[in-house]
Amino acid sequence: MLKAIIGKKIGMTQLFNEDGAIIPVTVLKAGPCTVVTKKTLENDGYGAVQLGFGEIEPYKVKKPLMGHFKKNNVNPIRILKEFRCSEAGSVNIGDSVNVSMFNGVKYVCVTGITKGKGFQGVVKRWGFSGGRDTHGSMFHRAPGSIGQSSFPSKVFRGLKMPGHLGNKSRTASNLKIIRIDSEQDLLFVKGAIPGANGNIVYIYGANEFGRKKI
Repeated sequence: MLKAIIGKKIGMTQLFNEDGAIIPVTVLKAGPCTVVTKKTLENDGYGAVQLGFGEIEPYKVKKPLMGHFKKNNVNPIRILKEFRCSEAGSVNIGDSVNVSMFNGVKYVCVTGITKGKGFQGVVKRWGFSGGRDTHGSMFHRAPGSIGQSSFPSKVFRGLKMPGHLGNKSRTASNLKIIRIDSEQDLLFVKGAIPGANGNIVYIYGANEFGRKKI
């Protein structure tokens, strides 16, 4: 059965357990999502379900994508994501899936885009200590030597240097589900997840070892 959904990061807060201990949680708006299309092993060579999340004005949709929606008789949707699923036959095109699918699931994996921080130096990007700030050292936040002189006379691939920081897809695994609010489609998971508030995230059911299980 499909155990994956598209959602949005709302923000972080805290809850209290039965013992009165504070639990830091991230609140996710999980669904509702519409099943846009299905892929089957017989027709496509693999099983998958394409879900859609969020509303969009029809005039903002490109014609090829609008044809995709009309073919499957669904309303235009802003975000589309295909999830591999061996049992794609358990849902039908046009069905609505919501956060209640995670009832009975203890852990989830959440994939999001990390915060982009632009071009950064080696101190912020990689945690270099840099040089001393006093006595005219003239070496403060510079990367230092990046290679040898006469041999091999090149910079080795993979060297830690200044560059773009953040804005990459990252997955937080094995997050424990603390609470499910089916009425408002909210999912409360323990800990932090990648990305800023309002970012689109992809939520997968997981086993106790943090592996995705959809």
